[in-house]
Amino acid sequence: MNVPQNRILFKGLSMPHSPRGYNHNLWMLESGRGSMVRLDLKTGAKTEIARKLGFTRGLDFAGPLAFIGLSQARETATFSDFPLLEQLEKRICGVYVVNIETGKINGFIRFEGHVEEIFTVQVLQHRFPELMETDHELLQTAYMVPADRVREFDAGE
Repeated sequence: MNVPQNRILFKGLSMPHSPRGYNHNLWMLESGRGSMVRLDLKTGAKTEIARKLGFTRGLDFAGPLAFIGLSQARETATFSDFPLLEQLEKRICGVYVVNIETGKINGFIRFEGHVEEIFTVQVLQHRFPELMETDHELLQTAYMVPADRVREFDAGE
């Protein structure tokens, strides 16, 4: 919606989420369709870049890549009747990496256990994240701080 002009820019979006301006375009997730779209403000055209991803929530960019959050759709009356639910075989949570120029999925990180919903995704600039297989040699020298010790490190101990 263009508030100063009191004008609706796009109609017919299914549960729009995470509108973002990037690379001279407006991008948005259609959570109800499980897709990412590019919206043309001049013509009103909507171009679907990736679809059938899942319940999309959270979007950010780095170069030609979009990072798209995926939540498990809740079993409530509010979330019980939208197009995506009919298409989903399994409800999963994670982050897709999609090339915005080709629409190709470059990767997916799946969250399991108690993580069921994502509301936003943010690319951390000047960091060097990497996706790797579980048998990658770098993981042999990596470690994780146990959850019960995290508070000690946060407190500077």
